[in-house]
Amino acid sequence: MSVDADTVKRIGRLARIKIEDGDVEKLNGELNTILEFVEQLSEVDVTGVEPMTSVAPMALRRREDKVTDGGYPEKIVANSPLSEDNFFMVPKVVE
Repeated sequence: MSVDADTVKRIGRLARIKIEDGDVEKLNGELNTILEFVEQLSEVDVTGVEPMTSVAPMALRRREDKVTDGGYPEKIVANSPLSEDNFFMVPKVVE
């Protein structure tokens, strides 16, 4: 896959990067070099290789999921300017 000058300008526009006309040819070569490298990666045989999320093996520490606080909704809505049935009430913003 190769990139032409129009594609370089389009990529710049999509990325909101101002590309001067004199820089188009240089960026064209750089993008083509990057794409050639990515194409080389597709040639690597990865059969039998497990996907990794990190280069170092690790396990997340887990804790028991339990409620340790709560059970007092009246206190939570006590400072609210307007509440009803322990729910916050807000003014309607969309008609």
